[in-house]
Amino acid sequence: MFDGNSAIGFCMVLAVILFATKLLGLVFRKIGLPQVLGYIIAGILIGPALFGDLIGKHGFALIGFEGGEYWSFLVLPEGSTVLSIFSKIGVLFLMFSTGLETNIKELKSAGLASTLIACAGVAVPMIFGILIALPFSELGLGVTNIYNCVFIGAILTATSVAITVSVLKELGKINTKLGTTIVSAAIIDDVIGIIVLSVITGIAQSGGAENLTGFAWFKAQWWGTLIMIIAFFAVGIGLGFGISKLFRWLEKKWPNTHRLPVFSIVVCFLYSWAAEEIFGVADITGAFLAGIILSTAHRSSTYTDKKVEVNTYTIFAPVFFANIGISSIHFTGMSGMLILFAVCTVLLGLIGKIIGCGAVAKCFKYSWRESTIAGVGMMARGEVALIVTGKAVEAGMPQEFVIMTVLLILISSILTPILLKVLYGKNKNGLPPAGGGGTTEEPFEETATATAETQPPQPTE
Repeated sequence: MFDGNSAIGFCMVLAVILFATKLLGLVFRKIGLPQVLGYIIAGILIGPALFGDLIGKHGFALIGFEGGEYWSFLVLPEGSTVLSIFSKIGVLFLMFSTGLETNIKELKSAGLASTLIACAGVAVPMIFGILIALPFSELGLGVTNIYNCVFIGAILTATSVAITVSVLKELGKINTKLGTTIVSAAIIDDVIGIIVLSVITGIAQSGGAENLTGFAWFKAQWWGTLIMIIAFFAVGIGLGFGISKLFRWLEKKWPNTHRLPVFSIVVCFLYSWAAEEIFGVADITGAFLAGIILSTAHRSSTYTDKKVEVNTYTIFAPVFFANIGISSIHFTGMSGMLILFAVCTVLLGLIGKIIGCGAVAKCFKYSWRESTIAGVGMMARGEVALIVTGKAVEAGMPQEFVIMTVLLILISSILTPILLKVLYGKNKNGLPPAGGGGTTEEPFEETATATAETQPPQPTE
């Protein structure tokens, strides 16, 4: 075995993680499931959960074995590890990239239907999650641990637009009125969900102000937390106007150079640090807001996103998802009550999206079938659900509930494509039939600009 507590040993740890995640990711993509599930399974296989906890019961892990205990790698101050730092960079890059890919103009033109469907897609699953968590006090939930219940609800709010978009494209429905409404609602859903998470984590981590004074005491109060959250968005958006203008000037002066991605990452990290350390907001919210701000400098944001994605999906994102399987999923102590809770929560999470989003769609005069399609289209979960779960665990939620999120992603990823194809159906020509509303199947004009579709020239320095 290699020494995982040395620098070169950690390089071997990364090699094992990257090989395992890529291999399992390809397998899961081949069978039509999200690659992130393969990454998590890879983490379970190479970490202590399977061979250490379930089979060997001696702490054995394919990426380290020392004295019967699973290694914590290069231990840094305050209990941090190099692996956790790589994971943190990965999640910040993921949220930054999500922000860069957000089209502000499309959000503005999404319309009332998409906005209200997104709000219902957040509110109903969250309420269902809180209600189902209240009876399970023996799992660390219940009224006495109300913040954990709220975290469970927050996890259920996320929506994965990638799965739905791929199915709608396959069916030729992506540019229909209903398809555009679903995609816009899914994007707005994640924005609202991240804001809700920031509020919850901020309030949950407040308190304990007995020995604090001054600004620290102010931030420890629940009302102080809310003020700081509002202040963060006000300051962040205010500075964003200047940052957006600066990047427009930079892209004119140095188009398609490596300077733009580097400066963009600097903004991402600064916003993340300020959000967490100064305003008490989730760091992923800072990264996401930074991405949205830079998305307004369209050409440089497209170029930056391509460069950031290379680093993200080459090393940092696989480490982040694998670390969930390595450090958060353990089979020892997993009770039947936990499994029952996970199954019930997943079912309510799926039903909540269908009921909430479908009901609002029906109010906007979509047919029953189209309303059901809207609900099913919002049902899939992916990376954002895992990110929210990780943040909830950091804020104090027991890590055993990670298995619930993994199960939620797995089931929703399987059911969403199947149900969408069944609901749309096919005609003799192999094309989906027109919807009940008549006008819902008329394609919208493409809104993407030429610069978004073309490959930018090779960078120069």
